[in-house]
Amino acid sequence: MTMPREIFAEPLTREAFARFGEVIDTDGADAFLINQGRTERFHALAGVELLGDDPRAILSIFRGQPLEPLLITLMERHPLGSQAFVPLSSQPFLAVVAPPGEFDESAIRVFLARGDQGLSYRAGTWHAPLLPLEADADYLVVDRQGPGGNCDETLLVTPVQPLLPTS
Repeated sequence: MTMPREIFAEPLTREAFARFGEVIDTDGADAFLINQGRTERFHALAGVELLGDDPRAILSIFRGQPLEPLLITLMERHPLGSQAFVPLSSQPFLAVVAPPGEFDESAIRVFLARGDQGLSYRAGTWHAPLLPLEADADYLVVDRQGPGGNCDETLLVTPVQPLLPTS
């Protein structure tokens, strides 16, 4: 087996993640009061992309387990729609991504999402499958259902080993 390429996980911020999708959190988000001033609405945190014939947005819950050992060997993309993950268990998770288009292993980046952050991958963005850091981590997932092939996969030539910050 090829020695893995180590990539340090960087904090998930709107600016750093913009090329790959949108961050779903309340930090700096547009907000206004609704429900007679009892509810603060953080508005339009991410869009939902639906491409192809007869698409519809669906909500699902994924229950994920940590990858052990933490070694990424597979990337996937969804060319016909975005895919959003919002943690329900307040547990941090990793997002391993590469830009849309022809897959480029050298462009892989690793982001560490806090337990109060979600994210939405843009249609066509390459990403590793779900990467929770703790067992039985639940996520609300918003993605596309409909006809057409909406999942491309590729195996990495050189596996990626995310390095988590210490402390």
